Amino acid sequence: MTQEQIKLGYSGLIMFLFRVISVGTGLLFTLMVTRSVPPEEYGILGNLNDILSYFTLTSTIIPFWVTRFAARRQLGSFKTGFNVNVLIGLISSAIYALLVPLIINALQIGQEYLPVYLFASIIVFENHILAVFEAAIYPRRPENLGFGLFVFEISKLILGYMLIVAVRRGLVGVLSSLIAASIIQILFYLRYLSREFREKAVRAYVRRWLKASLLNIYGILSGRILMLANIFLFIYGGEMSRAYYGASSAIASIVGYSSFLSFALYPKLLLNAESKDVTLSLKMVSMLAIPMSLGAVALSESLLAILNPIYGAAKLTLIILSICALFSVFSSIFESVISGMEKLDAEPEISYGKIFKSRLFLLLTLNYAQAAIVVPSTYMVLRLLAPDALEATLYFASINAVAVISLTLTKYVLARKCMPFKIPWGNIGKHLCAALVMTAALWVFEAPARFTLTMIRVLIGSIIYFLVLSAIDREAREFIVTIRREVLETLKNSCVRWGSGP
Repeated sequence: MTQEQIKLGYSGLIMFLFRVISVGTGLLFTLMVTRSVPPEEYGILGNLNDILSYFTLTSTIIPFWVTRFAARRQLGSFKTGFNVNVLIGLISSAIYALLVPLIINALQIGQEYLPVYLFASIIVFENHILAVFEAAIYPRRPENLGFGLFVFEISKLILGYMLIVAVRRGLVGVLSSLIAASIIQILFYLRYLSREFREKAVRAYVRRWLKASLLNIYGILSGRILMLANIFLFIYGGEMSRAYYGASSAIASIVGYSSFLSFALYPKLLLNAESKDVTLSLKMVSMLAIPMSLGAVALSESLLAILNPIYGAAKLTLIILSICALFSVFSSIFESVISGMEKLDAEPEISYGKIFKSRLFLLLTLNYAQAAIVVPSTYMVLRLLAPDALEATLYFASINAVAVISLTLTKYVLARKCMPFKIPWGNIGKHLCAALVMTAALWVFEAPARFTLTMIRVLIGSIIYFLVLSAIDREAREFIVTIRREVLETLKNSCVRWGSGP
């Protein structure tokens, strides 16, 4: 694969595999933390993450446009974005450091934790650096983001064991592990961006990006409004309702990882839009999203019981969220089409009138439509019906499902207007048939809700699915063989490049 090529299958598979691996590494890191620090300090860590999330919001504004400009081979886009994001990162870190004493006083957190909170300002700055690095790599070699994620996760585990378990540095050890792992990830990305640093920054880009950043801010606000529904669930459903929903959504989110199979579609559409790429992405995502969703339905109670036996009662919530995740996966492809076909930023000048008329603005407005459905509905249902924790969780999941399914259909209509493409109904039908056979087998062969037995059932279900699919879908067989060959060839070429330099 040359540097300019983007192979949908290979890039998507690499990103999907490393995202799944990150689930395991994340769990191991969490176990190291929870077994090495007191519960009170673990709560401090959670609070710190919540606070940091507000100061890293600005990290993705400029990188969003860097990706689009880099995909269209606009010279100097990375260098310009890097300079601007470094400045924004320094300002955000400084504001965070200045406000931290006030924040911990307002939250009545002990002053002994002030150095820990101040130390975390490095994370704010690192987030801005990583965001612009990944934005530049994404349209050129998207699979390298998967390798970068793997480098971060492995580094985090090794450093975490050394600093958290062996040396027992507590919260400082946790933050040091994350900061050092991010530095290693940055150094890994530098290998692929060294040439871009030689380009000249373009001031004209900055003016266009800052004007267009109105879209980014518009999108960020919609997400914050939607979060009000989660707060209502906590207020009117209680702590247990939030726990039920958190456990169910954690498992259902794994279904969403299948969307990474279409990871390279967006930059490819920015560079060279072809409808066959959309169809291929739908095939790839469908091949894993459907069995993962139905598998979560069949094993809902067992999967929840792995986290904690009391969560098994929320199996209906997990079933709804798994189906919701399936629609969200397809929704992400339609979003890529809508965003990828928008040429707003390809023009020399960006006016506010063009921004408000753009497909990007329309796409972000749909998030407000989702909030308009979910937030008031959640408030009224939970306030008027006064359900118990389990019922509240079920109502909340159902409301979210209605919103997600409705918006997915809307995005499909909009995507078809942007670019006519074929839905591979034949392939989807075969994926569904194979997944139904797998689901029936899982229901027949029940087992106690233990971790080992549940994982064995997951493995058996996967084998049954791919055996049935291989028997009924010749195209799936050819696709798997092609991807395997492509992965082996590219890994071999990567090893050669690693030894010879960029």
